Amino acid sequence: MARLRQIPQHHGTGVLPAIYAELARQLYVPHLGPDFAYVHWTDFYELSTFQAAYDIAVEKTQGFTRVSVEDLTQSLAEEPTTLLPLRVLTGLTKTEFAASTNLVADPLKMRPLSASKVDSMERKGSKTTTDQARVAAETLGRIMAGTLFGTPPGDLHSKQAKPDTLNGWTTANEYATRGVPFATFLHQRHYGGAFGQLLNATSEKRGNLIEDAVEAMFIEHGISYIRTGSHNQRDIEDRFEVQVRPAPDFVVFDQSDTLRALLECKGANDGGTARDKALRFERLHDEAVRLGGIPLLAVLGGLGWMRVNDTLGPVVRDCDGRVFSVSNLSEMMSVAPFPNLVQE
Repeated sequence: MARLRQIPQHHGTGVLPAIYAELARQLYVPHLGPDFAYVHWTDFYELSTFQAAYDIAVEKTQGFTRVSVEDLTQSLAEEPTTLLPLRVLTGLTKTEFAASTNLVADPLKMRPLSASKVDSMERKGSKTTTDQARVAAETLGRIMAGTLFGTPPGDLHSKQAKPDTLNGWTTANEYATRGVPFATFLHQRHYGGAFGQLLNATSEKRGNLIEDAVEAMFIEHGISYIRTGSHNQRDIEDRFEVQVRPAPDFVVFDQSDTLRALLECKGANDGGTARDKALRFERLHDEAVRLGGIPLLAVLGGLGWMRVNDTLGPVVRDCDGRVFSVSNLSEMMSVAPFPNLVQE
């Protein structure tokens, strides 16, 4: 890091970006772990959970042949979890399905389903009134009949124009009876994205992954810190005079309550996102200088940072090389200001 800070003294401004990019490529990119290879998991997405709801739905509808509004209403009222396979059959997310019930409920003079109600029916089988079941059944019936949304304009493609719902309940019954060809199963992943719903459902956990790792390390080594959020922005400004908004993810201080470091965590799985997030470190660098030149540190994750010229390189520059990932996080304790702050 001392050598890195000397770079501007020995090289012209025209070659600085290339130097920082090459340093980033050689010294920092190897530590970026393949977080795209893993997903957070919940029991709700286990096959056994879905299979149980699916089996009940198949039994109640006799293989998707008893699918009148009355039949579906009875099934959903008696076994609310059957909404899960029926909703997935339409190709809509929970939020999209809930929004679709608005189109049905108003003419029926009923209340639409909220996204949280859809979720509780699918996850917990929460008590469902006849009216709620009727709204869901009407929505399902009209979607499968292709009448709820009408003919898509221009070159748009209906989400129901997929192999298992191409002819509504008829093809659903055929697939339930004869099985799904493996090529068709893989084709669904091709345009739907494997694990897409799960990734969306666990986005908050993924967003907190880096911050959680940093916090665990600070606790382990007795580092005094504050993890910032929407609830304590003003407190950070009043206590440490940090004026950049939002405040960095972590502020580190010593026993005399003196600010010692700013730390920002950023994940990015594509280069464009990483480029936009890199600009944040430029602002934080200016703030660190204004506060007396305190260290600024970065903890990064995701493939987006492998685009070094306009993403990782500038972050390495703005943080004077204090850039880490979850895979080499422990090395952070060896750089300033942490050796003087660690409490064994």
